[in-house]
Amino acid sequence: MSLRLYVDHLRISPYALSTFVALHEKKLPFSIKDVNLGAGAARQPPFSTLSLTQRVPAIEHDGFVLTESGAIADYLDDVFGPSTHPSLLPRAIQQRARARQVQAWLRSDLLALRNERDTTVIFHGPRAASAPLSPEAQAAGAKLLHIAGQLLQGEFLFGTWSIADTDLALALQRLILSGEPVPATLRDYAAAQWQRPSVQAWLATVPVPA
Repeated sequence: MSLRLYVDHLRISPYALSTFVALHEKKLPFSIKDVNLGAGAARQPPFSTLSLTQRVPAIEHDGFVLTESGAIADYLDDVFGPSTHPSLLPRAIQQRARARQVQAWLRSDLLALRNERDTTVIFHGPRAASAPLSPEAQAAGAKLLHIAGQLLQGEFLFGTWSIADTDLALALQRLILSGEPVPATLRDYAAAQWQRPSVQAWLATVPVPA
């Protein structure tokens, strides 16, 4: 078996983090290949000939290349099933559907917040003086907190860990690490998720900015 993960060379993509964590939680051996997005490497060979959408993260599994972190998580669960590897998503149908919903929502909504509190805040630390959130970003942040509060059931979203927990914790970190007010329950949840060995392993690979 050969598994390779392609990620952004700065290691600040939330979706690359999600896929790296998925591979770690599956206990799968894999190698990592950086793609220099700033230099346009995603749109040039060899990566452009490998990746159908020319996006990262991507995994290459025995010659099959797949992008989009949600699709990758589903693929890994399908190929490396619960009889031999831990599941990334809940096994109960409705909980599994809800986890996919959470992942899709976090990737498609909250744009103002994602723009104004991008992942450099998370992976490289907050800027010395971040501008106050715009009304649109404040509304997105309030929506995130409201939905996260409704979803959270104890230590995890669905009783036991799933990849949706990592994705939601990262979204909450946009607010927490930039000093925005976040309820203690959600702060504690995000902090606990951030201490998972798989997340810490990713953080250890993030290059220190010059």
